[in-house]
Amino acid sequence: MKLMKVLKLLVVATMAMTAAEAIWLEMPSSGDTCVYEEIRNNVVVLVNYVVIVDNEPDQPNFIPDISLKVISPFANKLHHEENVTHGQFGFTTTEPGNYMACFFMNSQAPDGKGVHIGLDWKTGIAAKDWDSIARKEKIQDIELVLMKFEAWVQAIHEKLIYLEKREEEMSEVSERTNAAVALFSGVSLSICILAATAQIWYLKRFFRKKRLI
Repeated sequence: MKLMKVLKLLVVATMAMTAAEAIWLEMPSSGDTCVYEEIRNNVVVLVNYVVIVDNEPDQPNFIPDISLKVISPFANKLHHEENVTHGQFGFTTTEPGNYMACFFMNSQAPDGKGVHIGLDWKTGIAAKDWDSIARKEKIQDIELVLMKFEAWVQAIHEKLIYLEKREEEMSEVSERTNAAVALFSGVSLSICILAATAQIWYLKRFFRKKRLI
């Protein structure tokens, strides 16, 4: 029993460091509200959303509908829905970068009524249906806990590798940018020196021609 409790605590602690995020979005009366997350390649994403409105007693069932779209880092449309109040969808990332979900109001709420969206955004291991896996594989509780822990550790390891790679890429970009700035500064300084030299030469020639020097 003690081992089981320790393993569960380890899984909970590991889950707290991974991507499983519930978001409460406030919708404007016009325009859109967007959220995004940087995700690496080949990661499963599951999204649940629901529209919530502060209704008055005389309009207890009024729920405005929305539209939504999900865009990949290269501006590919991954998901799109119109005139909905709740739903669920998923996708698998095919390119690393920022994945953005945008929500749009289609109908207006009564004056002064707040409209919000409850968004549950899960990625990677957090998106797995562990109960279904346990039923399918017919595994015991402790085996399931160990399997979860192994999966979370692997996910964290992959995330750290991805972040390290991103840091190296950003460092290379920074070095190239610094080199380009240094080159541009050197060229600009050389042009200024040449222009000043040419101007001095021209002025000397002009003054000598006018017998001023």
